Amino acid sequence: MPLIIMTGFPSSGKTKRSAEIQEYLENVRGKKVIIVSENHVLGQEKNAILSDSRKEKDVRGTLKAHVLRALNKDDVVILDAANYIKGYRYELYCASKQFKTTQCLVQSLASIEQAWEWNEARPENERYTREVFDGLVGRYEAPNSSNRWDSPLVTLTPEMVPDLEALHDSLYLSKPPPPNQSTQTQPLSSTNFLHELDRTTQEVSNCIMSAQKTMVGGDAIRVPGVEESLTLGRKVTLAEVTRARRQFISYTKMHPVEDSGKLAALFVKYLNTTLQ
Repeated sequence: MPLIIMTGFPSSGKTKRSAEIQEYLENVRGKKVIIVSENHVLGQEKNAILSDSRKEKDVRGTLKAHVLRALNKDDVVILDAANYIKGYRYELYCASKQFKTTQCLVQSLASIEQAWEWNEARPENERYTREVFDGLVGRYEAPNSSNRWDSPLVTLTPEMVPDLEALHDSLYLSKPPPPNQSTQTQPLSSTNFLHELDRTTQEVSNCIMSAQKTMVGGDAIRVPGVEESLTLGRKVTLAEVTRARRQFISYTKMHPVEDSGKLAALFVKYLNTTLQ
């Protein structure tokens, strides 16, 4: 039932830690563990895939789909992947809320130099190229335990012996976050829901782009009728807003809300999470 999300630099020991957790949960706690592995999806073409942003995005979608299919009331699911984008980790958090299960984030915290050294020790057909390795490290968005989607956060350096009992207790002795309207799968509440979704997100997008014409630096942007301000700390491009809008629409189509009047507030919250 619980979801364990691994995160860290390439070649930082995520797969080794996943195996340790699996061994403990299966042999000591009698749990069934399913590992969804990024390495299995990437295969020997990983450098070519990770050099192409579209192919890399497709891989993230495939991994998420595997996780959603594996989540159930009984088994532990470990996502053994870099999971370096905080917006992606937020999507996985929402998925665990939808399934009413607990989750935790396990960060394999090796230095860049140590991770590269381990990468070089791999068989040649399993190594990252320097360009791909540096690109992944540069794009890595470190977790922050103050974010609800990065909590509870277990950080493991290479020399640490993991407290697997505490990890088990954080998953099984705590309550899952309560599902909310944005993560509950519900039938469309009205025939014009999709129209309202499209209209509302477009209005918010237009408001952002218009406000940025006169804003100074990282000023907060106020969207009419929404209590939460948009606090990105920088100006964003139309392409960024459009991409986030498409993602939000796709997700909300799958998980409609009963009150379409909350769409603007939910979209602003989503933008604050994904565009920073």
